[in-house]
Amino acid sequence: MLDQPRIDALRTRPVPPCSHLIGGRPVPASDGGTMPVVSPIDGQILTTLARGTAADMTKAIASARAAFDDRRWCGQPPAARKMVLMKWADLIEANAAELAVLGVRDNGTEIAMAFKAEPGSAAATIRYYAEALDKIYGEIAPTQSDVLGLIHKEPVGVVGAIIPWNFPLMIGAWKLGPALAMGNSVVLKPAETASLALMRMAELALEAGLPPGVLNAVTGEGAIVGAAMGLSMDVDVLAFTGSGGTGRRLLEYAAQSNMKRVYLELGGKSPNIVFADAPDLDEAAKVAAAGIFRNAGQVCVAGSRLLVEASIHDDFVAAVVRATEAMPVGDPLKRDTQIGAVHSERQLAANLGFVETAQAEGGQVVTGGGRILQETGGYYMSPTIVTGVTPQATLAQKEVFGPLLGVTPFESETDAVRIANATVYGLAGAVWTSNLGRAHRMVRAVRTGVMHVNTYGGADGTVPLGGVGQSGNGSDKSLHAIDKYINLKTAWIKLHGGPA
Repeated sequence: MLDQPRIDALRTRPVPPCSHLIGGRPVPASDGGTMPVVSPIDGQILTTLARGTAADMTKAIASARAAFDDRRWCGQPPAARKMVLMKWADLIEANAAELAVLGVRDNGTEIAMAFKAEPGSAAATIRYYAEALDKIYGEIAPTQSDVLGLIHKEPVGVVGAIIPWNFPLMIGAWKLGPALAMGNSVVLKPAETASLALMRMAELALEAGLPPGVLNAVTGEGAIVGAAMGLSMDVDVLAFTGSGGTGRRLLEYAAQSNMKRVYLELGGKSPNIVFADAPDLDEAAKVAAAGIFRNAGQVCVAGSRLLVEASIHDDFVAAVVRATEAMPVGDPLKRDTQIGAVHSERQLAANLGFVETAQAEGGQVVTGGGRILQETGGYYMSPTIVTGVTPQATLAQKEVFGPLLGVTPFESETDAVRIANATVYGLAGAVWTSNLGRAHRMVRAVRTGVMHVNTYGGADGTVPLGGVGQSGNGSDKSLHAIDKYINLKTAWIKLHGGPA
């Protein structure tokens, strides 16, 4: 783990203006446009990004297409691609301190979490797919004796990857690792409000030996460069993590262009369900607090709905409040901070609006509820718990993406399932119980992509992450993610002749 003097030295390092990465070199916006990067830590401008244009995105896609067509990457032997990706993972680890602090200055995640979840996770993901790429076999079909049926697994071509601001390195690696391992070329579009660390990680890929043009990155506004990517006739697959509204637009863009495949990891309103027979209610309370308030609640799988069996409701809520109030909020570049900054002033205003709505709908704020540390110039909110939230309430239905937990009581297992499934989302969830049969029933009954039992979070790269309903489609992580970035091609071969 980083020590505080090292963090303090890195936090004052000047950040140079950030350009696009196209064809292996930095490129400014075609019209010279830039946009400021505002740090949520103190509201100050860190540097500028190139404000991309549609022409910039078109140029980046053309670079990726040329790299794919001349096979400078996909034509290399698997062992050669593996060596480059392994070296890239090594460079991410070697530069982990720089990447982690730069990312926190950009998006406000607490450094203790960011160091592990960002460069640490990204390096592990890249290494995982590097190790996997030469173990992905084709198939031989069970045909009649005079026919040979071969099933080849080929790269799809050009992949467009649109990455959110909350964990750009981790989520970026979830897309880049399998896409590049399978031989594709990639055009990366970071979030306009958190591009710096991901752009630096892309530069490290070139240092590792990734051929120019195989990985390109364009910064700027989603409505401009993201739309240009979605509408391109030369992007074969779009992989996106972010909001449902943007996901819908990307599906529309695909229909308006070349009907490219679109994989979406969208929002969640994940239920954390606590029964009275949970093996350790104190532990469950601490994990419930961490499961919503880490990264100031800005986590797609955050346990934002706490469902508590009515017989223990008051005592359990009191325990969660105690655990929450013991979590220090503040400067995310201090090692003892457990809850960092809200990502932007706009996001903070939206979060506070949800508190007002929850109260207007009959909810009771039992801790938190307002903006704090305003004197710093940064964007901080006290972790907030609201009780009396009905299943139909706004706070139970809409994704907040902030440090705001709604609590709803339930009477029975059937009641818990009904409330848990009373949402358009289905990304994650949890159940706390000592009853093994109940645990398995809840795993089957709650409609989610991930269901935790007596824990919340911590699933590693060996298992998939994907959603159902309006939480998206397809999976990130695990070997299953590779399926998004390959085409299956059949070779049907007639075997002429026979024994002499």
